[in-house]
Amino acid sequence: MAIVTGAGQTAGDTIGNGRATAMLFAREGTKVLLVDRDEASARDTESLIHAENGEAAVFRADVARSDDCRAMTDECIKRFGRIDVLHNNVGIGAGDAGPVHLSEEAWDRIHAVNLKSMFLTCKHVLPVMRRQRRGVILNVSSIASICSVGLLAYKTSKAGVNALTHSLAIGNAPYGIRVNAILPGLMNTPMAIEGISQERGIAKEDVIRARDAQVPLDRKMGTAWDVAYAALFLASDEAKFITGVLLPVDGGQSARIG
Repeated sequence: MAIVTGAGQTAGDTIGNGRATAMLFAREGTKVLLVDRDEASARDTESLIHAENGEAAVFRADVARSDDCRAMTDECIKRFGRIDVLHNNVGIGAGDAGPVHLSEEAWDRIHAVNLKSMFLTCKHVLPVMRRQRRGVILNVSSIASICSVGLLAYKTSKAGVNALTHSLAIGNAPYGIRVNAILPGLMNTPMAIEGISQERGIAKEDVIRARDAQVPLDRKMGTAWDVAYAALFLASDEAKFITGVLLPVDGGQSARIG
């Protein structure tokens, strides 16, 4: 049984990380609770899973709110009896800027959604996993957390996700709980492409071309399926001895640090 937060997605030509991961988990036989503030978009994910004979249910929640995270956890136990995987996929960057132009409101909003939400979901799910003596938590971070970028709030919030991941991994290892983070690089997803295109008034084709050119591997961005397959591996028994890892999925972009 898996909880996937951010299981809906921004409208666009491609598929988002949360939807792809939820679908891939379901294809492997996992029952999935699809959590999103946008219930209609989560319903679309549910329909895609049901069309492939998978099992999923939708739960509307704002994971930046503790009460919603508690209710999400209770709903999962009520429906499925246990929680094997918590996949924290929610994240935003709209309104970000450098330190001079970044507003206090944007700083607070980005940190609440990107970092506080993962603390809150873990806060409520961990007691269940501890009782089970087993569980996997996957936090979607970003290579922005370890690379130089001009978006201050996004970078610091994702760096916080990395620190949260390390702390939870060590603190919960005695309970048989593994905690890892996935660091996507430049991905061809609706939030990235449609979001940048609309915010900056740039044609989508130009956005894609510019982002592709920055990727060392084949000069082409990854897709949500690349993130989903990384999540599937880290959630599987094949990764049973892996915890506290920050795994870049970025076509070699973060390797330029060295």
